[in-house]
Amino acid sequence: MKYRGSPTFSHQQADKLGVLITNLGTPEAPTKSALKPYLKQFLSDPRVVEVPRLLWWFILNGVILKIRPKRSAEAYKTVWTERGSPLLYHTQDQANAIREKLQQQYGEHVIVDFAMRYGNPGVPEVIERMMQAGVRKLLVLPMYPQYSASTVASTFDAIAADFTQRRWMPDFRFITHYHDYPAFIEAAAERIERHWEQYPRADKLIFSYHGVPLRYLKNGDPYHCECYKTSRLLAERLGLNESEYLTTFQSRFGREEWLQPYTDETMKSLPGNGVKSVQVFCPGFSSDCLETIEEIGEENREYFIENGGERYEYISALNAEPKHIEALTQLISDNLHGWVPQEQQAQTLAQRQQQADKVKNQSFPYGKTKD
Repeated sequence: MKYRGSPTFSHQQADKLGVLITNLGTPEAPTKSALKPYLKQFLSDPRVVEVPRLLWWFILNGVILKIRPKRSAEAYKTVWTERGSPLLYHTQDQANAIREKLQQQYGEHVIVDFAMRYGNPGVPEVIERMMQAGVRKLLVLPMYPQYSASTVASTFDAIAADFTQRRWMPDFRFITHYHDYPAFIEAAAERIERHWEQYPRADKLIFSYHGVPLRYLKNGDPYHCECYKTSRLLAERLGLNESEYLTTFQSRFGREEWLQPYTDETMKSLPGNGVKSVQVFCPGFSSDCLETIEEIGEENREYFIENGGERYEYISALNAEPKHIEALTQLISDNLHGWVPQEQQAQTLAQRQQQADKVKNQSFPYGKTKD
């Protein structure tokens, strides 16, 4: 059969509204055998590595997959917990919290689930589960605040590939970015402020984002610009001047030039320029994962301290914190306009306005009054 149908469909089945949140993915276990298929799927994506396919096939299979799985497995072992991969359980917690809030607003006919672009739970199996449950309107939120073809567009590719095999497609909406969404900026700023309530402010606040090759920017990818806008909005909200923060890019791979300044090189150079304390926040990561916990929390700490730095603090990602869940739920609600009964939409907007009015005149110790 060329196109998959819905054999369990019943005309008496109520239509459901589905919300699917997605993230990058994670291996099944911190082992070499689990890392190899995960890395192969990830690095075979032409959105991730824009290199001629035949050449890349030989590099990937002949070199990278023979070396990197073991190295990556050792890194994953340092962040693995009783619940498994941090990225997996944080995303699951986010989905559960978003589901609870959306069902409070719109009722039980809203289904919220999550999928990983690479690894499990995979996009095809989760979409199948939602379709079988009666989802006929589907909203997808990739959990990447800043748009990049290597992340957001790749997620769209995976969903589109699944849809091309279906006989019955749902109504479909796709959120491509939320880098300047006010509620997201507020949640991130408050996360930093809570850290400042516990620890003295450092000489510099570093906003570190995942890097991409410079040629992606030159080819029109807006990721670089959206990262800088997020940093600017956060700095404005926190009342920082240009000398008090930096935007950097981490996790470069290969020999070509990537977006700069590089986070690791910055950490090595800052102490020599008189910066003895830094605090690092990663506004491009909705959940803590290997990159934030190990690379930012440990590896870059070593670079900074070894080169004369005295105090280094990583400020954790927003994960499933209430303010973050409120921001994501608000973003989703904004994009459900016309898909939920008008009276429910109006009630949600009224509740949001009441919350905004309630905090309008509150002042904050590290930034401006909310207005």
